[in-house]
Amino acid sequence: MVSRRTLLGALGATGLAVTGSAVALHGHAPVGEALRRVLGVAGPVPVAKRPVVRVERVYSRLRGRGVDLVTILPPGVPAEGLPVSLLLHGLHGNARQAAVGGMPDVLVSAVARGAAPPFGFVAVDGGDHYWHENVPGDDPLGMLLDEVPRWLAERGHPAPFACTGVSMGGFGALLYARRRAERREPTGAVAAIAPALLTSWPEMAKRRAFADEEQWAALDPLRHPDALRGVPLGVWVGDRDRFVEGTRKFIAAAKPAVAAITPGGHDDVFYRKVVPDVIRFLGRRVTAA
Repeated sequence: MVSRRTLLGALGATGLAVTGSAVALHGHAPVGEALRRVLGVAGPVPVAKRPVVRVERVYSRLRGRGVDLVTILPPGVPAEGLPVSLLLHGLHGNARQAAVGGMPDVLVSAVARGAAPPFGFVAVDGGDHYWHENVPGDDPLGMLLDEVPRWLAERGHPAPFACTGVSMGGFGALLYARRRAERREPTGAVAAIAPALLTSWPEMAKRRAFADEEQWAALDPLRHPDALRGVPLGVWVGDRDRFVEGTRKFIAAAKPAVAAITPGGHDDVFYRKVVPDVIRFLGRRVTAA
């Protein structure tokens, strides 16, 4: 887990200044490799092609705590009105670690080449309870639905056009899309990378993320594929991933627009293989959303 002390140490190494609770890393700034590693941005990258990364601390009333709000944007395009996808981290992760597989650099490259229209990502700290209110007063799903759109509007962005999630975040992205559909505000796309779809309650119970089996069954995307009918879905998983069994069942039931089961495990090596396809998938949905 990345601490503020670690972040500040990396900033010190680059010579960048911190003002208030926000840190902006612009395409023209001399960002050092230490800070790029902290924020999950693989390098080195030419200065003109670096992503614009902003880390802010905001208070979530629905989570009852301060959370990091991280935006990742391509350089050289106006931030005002730029579409963004939510980016949900995995178990024991946080907003600063959400961009797996070199995602920021892949986004920058795709936009620069015209392979995808300009868009960005926004990540927030969601805890370890599979993006739902397992502990009373800590509601990360409510934060995504009701607070993140306000935070984005205050920064000149529209509501998220899509939701991307990795591992536990993939579970959360599917659950988020279901809640958006129930509100008759369907999301434009969902990209689930190695979603943590378990098929056994004893295995899920070990994660202490649900009060009981009944609660898990009520929220599990694998039990409610019809709730996502009409939502463009993309699902990627490795054939050696520990969640491949549940993901295969979800693909068979939900029939996503893109479904890829390819060689790999549940790790960054696999994520790097599929992230370019994820960016293309999301890019095709930007104008349609």
